[in-house]
Amino acid sequence: MANFTSEIKRDLLQSFPRKRENVVAEIAAFLNTACSVAPHGEVVFVSENERIAEYFLRLTDALGVRMELGDAVCDPKRKRDKLTFFCAGENASKLLAAAFPKSAMSHFAEDRERAVSYLRAAFLGGGSCTLPKGDAKTGYHLEFVFSTAQSAENFSDLLTSLDLLSKLVVRGEKHVVYCKSREIISDFLSTVDAKGALRRLEEVSSEREESNHFNRVSNCYAGNADKSAIASAAQIVALRRMREDGFLLALPVALQETAECRMQNPADSLSELAEKLGVSKSCFNHRLRKLMDLYDKSYKR
Repeated sequence: MANFTSEIKRDLLQSFPRKRENVVAEIAAFLNTACSVAPHGEVVFVSENERIAEYFLRLTDALGVRMELGDAVCDPKRKRDKLTFFCAGENASKLLAAAFPKSAMSHFAEDRERAVSYLRAAFLGGGSCTLPKGDAKTGYHLEFVFSTAQSAENFSDLLTSLDLLSKLVVRGEKHVVYCKSREIISDFLSTVDAKGALRRLEEVSSEREESNHFNRVSNCYAGNADKSAIASAAQIVALRRMREDGFLLALPVALQETAECRMQNPADSLSELAEKLGVSKSCFNHRLRKLMDLYDKSYKR
């Protein structure tokens, strides 16, 4: 299966905000997830994804802020370039002032469109999502990584306002907002309009449901097969003892035939045994139960 995080981000990169306030919301999300602010005010943006870097530069350009390429380092293990951009001075001040006005998060919560813009960019900047592998019972995991506790808590509140429940955890110096519910992940993908990824999630969920159903049915059949094998073994032990003691010879021919048929075909089902004697399954089962009743009365007193 292709990297599910990449599938979601590919969907999100298909559109670009038209309204300035939505551009600002997305920049704010990137600043909280993929950027750092130096003590002297320099804003540094780091990304391993060239398309996401281009997207962020489009956002800042829409505000009239120019980001400079600071470094491009190749990671031979991951076969990716680590791209670093920065802005300082007036550009940095303009970017921060636009993205972090007072009560910014409350504005996002009051305006669903801006909230969704923030949510989309938060995933682009610091999000990831995984699906269960193979027959694993668990594995649904959606998370967003933030640089500060406050930004993570604000984001968790924002998710709650969108009926997307989440949890918070500290991982080293990072603050992570996450959920492990397939339903929440589905709602998230629907909210951010990641149609392709949503279809993929539904396919995986459907495949797993079919697999689980097959396993339940198989286990049921296996359980029944085990019970049948145990019953067959018990019947054969009883019938052989009755034959060794001459008990069977005193019984009607139909019951003797039934006993011999069972003993000679220990692995056959009742239907197969009945077919061999040319009787119905219920008739054969009735005879077999009669034999076992006689055994219980004669040998288990």
